[in-house]
Formats: sequence, C-alpha cells, structure tokens
Amino acid sequence: MVSPELALEWAEVVQSSSEKMLRRIAGEYHEDEWGFDEEFAEAAFPIFEFLYSSWWRVRVEGIQNVPGHGRALLVGNHAGSIFPFDATMIATAIQREHPLPRWVRAQVLNWAFDLPFVSYLVRRVGGVAANPANLSRLLDADLPVMVFPEGAKGFGKSFSERYRLQRFGRGGFVEVALETGSPIIPVAVVGAEEIYPKLGESSLLARLTGAPYVPITPTFPWLGPLGLLPLPSRWRIEFLEPIDLSGYGPGASQDRSLVFDLSEQVRETVQEALYRGLVARGPAYF
Repeated sequence: MVSPELALEWAEVVQSSSEKMLRRIAGEYHEDEWGFDEEFAEAAFPIFEFLYSSWWRVRVEGIQNVPGHGRALLVGNHAGSIFPFDATMIATAIQREHPLPRWVRAQVLNWAFDLPFVSYLVRRVGGVAANPANLSRLLDADLPVMVFPEGAKGFGKSFSERYRLQRFGRGGFVEVALETGSPIIPVAVVGAEEIYPKLGESSLLARLTGAPYVPITPTFPWLGPLGLLPLPSRWRIEFLEPIDLSGYGPGASQDRSLVFDLSEQVRETVQEALYRGLVARGPAYF
C-alpha cells in the first residue's frame, strides 16, 4: 500500500520536473550529436531520484569500481520490463553515489526510437540506438556507456525466469571493448525483475505500439493506465571489479574464441553477483 505522503511527494516531484522539462522543450536548448541535453536530464533527475531513494529504496555496492573519468563499458542484466528503469537507476546511482558523478549513456533497442515521444525523451536523457558503430564512437569519446547484452530476450523473460541471465548474443560488446581499449564493468541489478511481474504478453498491444512485446502483469491491462505503475520492490545494484582489456594486442577482437570466453566471463560474473544480491536484499517488497 502506497502511503498518502509518498503519493503527494511523487506528485510534487513530477509537477516540478515536468514544468522544467516543458520549458526546455519550448525554448532554445543545446544537445550533442546524439541528442543528449544535459539541462533536460537535470530537470528529469528529481523524478529518477524519487524512484531511486523513496520508491525502490536502492542500495549500492562497489561504486568505486566506476571510473571518474575516461571511457568505460558497463554491462548489466536486463529487467523484465519494456521501460528501461534498470538503466535509469544505474545512471542515478552514479550521479548520487559516485565522488565524481558523470552522465552515463545507454544503448537502447531501436524500436524505442520509432515512437516519437518516447524517442524524444530517451535521446534527451542519454539513450543511443544500440549498434556496434555507435558504441565504438561513444567509447572513443571517452564516455561511460551502458549495454545490456541480453537484449529483447532479457526484458521479455517471464517472472518465473527472473534473474536467470539469457545468452549474451555473439559478444559484440566484447569486440568493441577490445577495439577501443575500454574496461568492462559488470553490473548486477536486483529489484527490477519484480516491478512488472510478467504473467504473459499481448501480441495485439505489441503490434499497436511496435514494441517487441507488451507484458500482461497482475495489474496491467486490468487497471488500465494505473497498471503501468511499477511495483515498489527493493533494489540492490552492485558494480563489480573492472575487467581490464588493455593487455590484449591489435586484432584481438577477431579472435572468436577469446571474444566468447570474455563474454561468458562477464555473464558468469553478473550471474553470480545476482545470486549474492538476492540473498543480501532479502524480501522483494518489505
């Protein structure tokens, strides 16, 4: 049950941030080549901060493993949700907890950019279409970037499969990390899998929205738009020790065996941390 005080706090935060974001949309603003608008992101940040501190009560471990400058590739597990709340909470953790906070970019599946309003918001807060060329350019610009190698398989999994990592594709993120000399920082997110417990999916709504899938949950579509409200699970985010790839020579990204081994190393590291994190967190909602 959500307390009236928490509901009132949420309404005030949304109103304040919305007014600031609308002023940005209506006036002149600066954005980089990817569409990122730092002042827009700052206006939206109080919403993310409310979700982080009050709604999901996020706890963070290992924030010191995120570099305060230079390129870095953050590789995390993906939640069972069509909304990238895991990415926003990782970014919020770095902004709130790191002694040298930085805005983090996130690779986002292309379907999100086919929805005009969603595309606008995603770009303004740091989302970039997911492909190796974009990832390489972001890292070459010495930016921290988040990727979720499970892709659609990750956020489409059912509630019964929560926290069981799917395959990490063909290891494209490892190839780019090797080519750009970027350290890989595994990230384990516990909590995001419980915000929309997936019981099934609606192919009709998926076709209408262009999304890879639209979940059926205990609250959606039965409660209408109110059913889109994420449940207040407790979260735990762990940033694990960086995997240094600087010792590999030119052409290492062409070694398929090496790429596969490194991809599996990252996957196993995140999976083990998820199991630890579930125990450390305890009950999901209390």
